[in-house]
Amino acid sequence: MKIDSVLEKLKNAFLQNWNEFIYHVPDIILAILIIAAGFFVANFITKHFKKVISKKSHDPLMINFLSKAVKTSLLILIIMFALNTAGLSSIAAGILTAAGASALILGFAFKDIGENFISGVILSFSRPFNLDDTVKIDEIFGKVKALEFRYTKVKTFDGRDVYIPNSDIIKKAVYNYTEDGFFRLDFIVGIAYEDNIEEARQLISETVRNTEGVIDDESHEVFVTADELAVSTVNLKVFFWVKTIEYRKQALLIKSKVITNVKNTILEKGLSLPADITEVKLYGSETSIPVLLKKEE
Repeated sequence: MKIDSVLEKLKNAFLQNWNEFIYHVPDIILAILIIAAGFFVANFITKHFKKVISKKSHDPLMINFLSKAVKTSLLILIIMFALNTAGLSSIAAGILTAAGASALILGFAFKDIGENFISGVILSFSRPFNLDDTVKIDEIFGKVKALEFRYTKVKTFDGRDVYIPNSDIIKKAVYNYTEDGFFRLDFIVGIAYEDNIEEARQLISETVRNTEGVIDDESHEVFVTADELAVSTVNLKVFFWVKTIEYRKQALLIKSKVITNVKNTILEKGLSLPADITEVKLYGSETSIPVLLKKEE
């Protein structure tokens, strides 16, 4: 008898829930249609929002970030509205309540997610770089490719994709190599002690200025200084500026051209680029160095 009673209760509960489910089927179908249509509406509004904000701002990182934020917010509102339409308002309220409670319970577990999201919002409005800028963040050196909710994507010059948490970017120093389009390069030239330093300085400065791609104005001046009295050379340090967004490739190509022109000009004008000198000292009873010359066959 007890088993029959339990089965009867289960049967009645099932029939009651089934009838309630059948009663709400039209509302559930309507809710599904609302969600499906809502996705199209959210995409349309997001696309329109993106066009409007693109006219006011030419910052692709901020535009993409705000567009994703708008789309995510719309989808959440659509899903909550669909649940209410299906008569599942208690579920919708439960989700909000659970979200509030979870925020406290899981706050510590997911604090990095929240921190990175807030950092992403800050970076979308005020940040030290733009799309395709060459930056160095900590030990990561490359081009900025995307700004997401949680991370910033940087592509290094050896082809690696690095995803840096936005909170790290807020906290750490960011070196931007292309913000104003100018970057200073330098290299060392060693001349002989017999050469005139001032003459060499003027000759090198003129050669660098005449090299294509080098910038020389009041703010970005080409200059050469005597840097070191080395063992076999007087080392001159050459400073010059280039203007390029393609920092890693184009700047190095210009530097290569400058070094080539300086080397050719120095040799043409009769100055020397001496090799290292090795000093040999004799100790004890040695009075000479035996040297054997072998004739090549």
